[in-house]
Amino acid sequence: MERRFRSAEERHQEILERAAAMGVDRAYISTLVNTFYGRIRADAEIGPIFESVIDDWAPHLARMKDFWASVALNEGSYSGRPVPAHMKLKGVEPRHFQIWLTLFRDTLQETAPSKEAAAFFMERAMMIAQSLQLAMFGLPELSKASPERALNDQR
Repeated sequence: MERRFRSAEERHQEILERAAAMGVDRAYISTLVNTFYGRIRADAEIGPIFESVIDDWAPHLARMKDFWASVALNEGSYSGRPVPAHMKLKGVEPRHFQIWLTLFRDTLQETAPSKEAAAFFMERAMMIAQSLQLAMFGLPELSKASPERALNDQR
């Protein structure tokens, strides 16, 4: 059986076709980002955290639209570094990620053009949240299992 390799353009076209089948395009991504960050800004707990570092929301929203277009449409329009950007947020605690995910899920339930689109975005949001939490806070179970503690526990 001959194995045919697809070109980058063919792979990109397949991604766009899958996105279109879910109802995902740039217009939906714009709705998702605008609605979600409207909820973030209105949230009494995490809104002030974002407001403390974002003076002008228009560039941030444009960057987030590029980010999600890169995730969903393989556009490659995003060229940022999310971890350092989130590291400068003051007052973030691990529990805030659950608020972020809940607001994202609620936004998807309200705006997603299909159940497949909601699942697609939610799965990626969960991976992103997990990755950011790991970068910002490490693994608590590893810090509990530090070499010093292991030595002390043996004594």
